Amino acid sequence: MAESNASLVTAAKPGVRGGVSFAAPTGTALPTDVATVLDAAFVKHGYISEDGLTDTEDISSDDIAAFGGDTVLTVVTSRKHTFALTFIQSLDPDVQKEVYGQENVEVDAVTGLTMIRRNSKTMPRRVFVFELLLTGNKVKRIVVPEGQVTERGDVVYSDGEPVGYEVTITAYPSTDFDGDTAREYLGELA
Repeated sequence: MAESNASLVTAAKPGVRGGVSFAAPTGTALPTDVATVLDAAFVKHGYISEDGLTDTEDISSDDIAAFGGDTVLTVVTSRKHTFALTFIQSLDPDVQKEVYGQENVEVDAVTGLTMIRRNSKTMPRRVFVFELLLTGNKVKRIVVPEGQVTERGDVVYSDGEPVGYEVTITAYPSTDFDGDTAREYLGELA
């Protein structure tokens, strides 16, 4: 049984590489620790809102009752694993591509004009990595081998707050991780 130990209490900040969220096409080499440099295919998404990153596992279950009414078994009927965050580097084409789809954002190399297509095309599955700096010189790296942007929140244009893209990323079971939806690696900063 764990004893009370204040040194095991932690808080999170953006990762050591200056961001929290990175993504790449599926099939990109997956990191399996906190120190390995990410493959060159990974794109960094820069700043996210002060709300940070929310990691949610929504688990539903049903109780099975015996004759007489006693609950004798609880079975999991569904599990959904999601990550929610708000990108605030809304002028970054890499962020726009993550939010609206790689093929839905075009940047004219000559004029710099960006065109974003808003449509109902299915978003591609991608590899996501979330990096967090924890208290006590520790790093947490969460690796999602098959994630997909499945929800987009409202985009609010308001004086005094950044334009942000609120997204929910659904993590799917992956054969790369023996059916896991994500893996977390926790270690010391070098």
